[in-house]
Order: sequence, then C-alpha cells, then structure tokens
Amino acid sequence: MFCEPQTIILALNIATSCDGSPCPEANRVVIIPQPLLHTIIFLIEMAVAARLAAKFNTYYAEKPVLTTMVTNAVLGGVADTVAQLITAFNTRRTQTSGDDLISIEIPDLDKEKPPTVGEWGYGRGLPPSFDFERLTRFMAYGFFMAPIQFQWFGFLSRAFPLTKMNPTAPVFKRVAFDQFIFAPFGLACFFSYMTIAEGGGRRALTQKFRDVYLPTLKANFVLWPAVQILNFRVVPIQFQIPFVSTIGIAWTAYLSLTNSSEES
Repeated sequence: MFCEPQTIILALNIATSCDGSPCPEANRVVIIPQPLLHTIIFLIEMAVAARLAAKFNTYYAEKPVLTTMVTNAVLGGVADTVAQLITAFNTRRTQTSGDDLISIEIPDLDKEKPPTVGEWGYGRGLPPSFDFERLTRFMAYGFFMAPIQFQWFGFLSRAFPLTKMNPTAPVFKRVAFDQFIFAPFGLACFFSYMTIAEGGGRRALTQKFRDVYLPTLKANFVLWPAVQILNFRVVPIQFQIPFVSTIGIAWTAYLSLTNSSEES
C-alpha cells in the first residue's frame, strides 16, 4: 500500500478584537482531506486514452493486436480508478462530518516538532489510499485478455458475416454465441485471475465463485446483450473491442467494486 498526498483545503480564520489586533484563539487552520491522487491518476489515464483515440487508426493499421492490448489496458486502468474514486467518496460520505476536518491552532505550526496525527485528533477522515497493486492487476488483465478477445471477435465476424439481404440474423447469432459462450468464460477468467493475483488459493477461489460469479453473470445478461447488438450491427470490426472496452469502463468498475468488496 502506498502513502498518498491528499487534497488540502486551508481555511485560515483570523478574527480581530475591538482594537483591531488579532485574536490568537481564533487563528485556526482547517484541513479537509480529499482523494487527490485518485483524481490525478484518473486525469492522466484519460489523457493517455484521448491520445490513443486520436491515433487509433494509425496504430491499428500497423499493429492491430498490440494496439488493442494497450487500449484495453488503459481503459481497464480507467475503470479501476473510477471504482477506487467511488470507494473513496463513499467512505467519506459514511463518516461523520466531524471526522472530515483537521483543525490546528496557528501557534502549533510554529513548534519545532509539528503535531502528530494523534494530536491533530483525526484519523478516520482520510479517504483510503490509492491501491496501485490493484490498478496494475486490472491493467494487466485487460492487456493479456485483449488477444483472446481479438481472436474471438474475428471468429464471430467470419462465422456469421453480415449481408445486405439479411443483416439482422447474423447479429443475433453473434450475440447469442458471445453471451452464452464467451461471457461465462470471460468472467471465470476474471475472477480466477484476480483471486490468484491477490494471493488467494483454491479455497478463496471457490468462495469467490460461490458468492459473486452467478450474480455477476446475471448482471452481465442485463447489460451486454443490448450493447453487443449495437456493437455487431453498427461498429466496424476494428473498433468493436475498443467500443466494448469503453462501454465496459462502467462494467469493469462494477467488477472492481464487486471483487474488492468480496476481498474485504
């Protein structure tokens, strides 16, 4: 776990007495912690994603598989960062307002030895630290899963080609194959990879599948059939995986929250 900087909002309250001199007891610094590092990482990831989007056709024409792998990794990172941001803000919202503020008398700042955390009287108000290991796991999963997705989408395109005479039936066949074959396989790969990468063994893997696999698969069937109908019917094949990954930011954030809640 890494120690992260937090957003610090300083409210300097300097009151004056009747003769115009400052009131020392009113001099106070209030520090409000926020998940600054989460936000910075999210903005960096979005900048990288925008750069990839601008150059995607060029990169894809030269190295389609590698381009898909990098795109998947970046979007997976965005999704997990969003999930960590949601967790950070939800954690703050469930805490009492008094725990959110750090209040220090100005004279304390002049001490040779600054006040300790305990002297400041806070500890629960800070958002959870950004989990870089978790981010790396999600980016690695997206990176290494992309070649399998690339081959799968190519197979669906060849097996069920769209024709001008009947473009609808092949789309539904693709969606049926994707949802009833690849979706269960993909979720099994996801939970297996995450559990093993987190150091879990057979017992942890069994518990993960027992507790969250079927509910997640049901949630998958609510979202993805409609997305894939649009994807297979309208989106060119070179953009199908990036399209899925972009829509999947919300889905992967959901998976991240599901996986982390089960882990905790």
